[in-house]
Amino acid sequence: MASKTDRVKSLRAVRQLRQVRVFYVVGVLVWAASTAWTGWQSPGSRQMWVSALLLAIFTGLLLTASLWLQRLRAAGSAGRPAHHAASRRATAPRHVHA
Repeated sequence: MASKTDRVKSLRAVRQLRQVRVFYVVGVLVWAASTAWTGWQSPGSRQMWVSALLLAIFTGLLLTASLWLQRLRAAGSAGRPAHHAASRRATAPRHVHA
């Protein structure tokens, strides 16, 4: 059974991976546009190849972050019950002391 701090760390990791994934999506879009632009203006130039390399790097980072996020979600949902049922233990009536 995972401790409570492990659960908090897992939630923090999921939140950070979501933020990083958004950053990588923006990077992929920027470098795709840059590669298309430089490929149109000067095909085969050094700038185009550098832009294509950066596009490949950001695409790899995006795929890696997405894979880790998917694995963290799967690991987090495996430990949870399928539904939240009422507790089976008997509850004692609570009395207010005067």
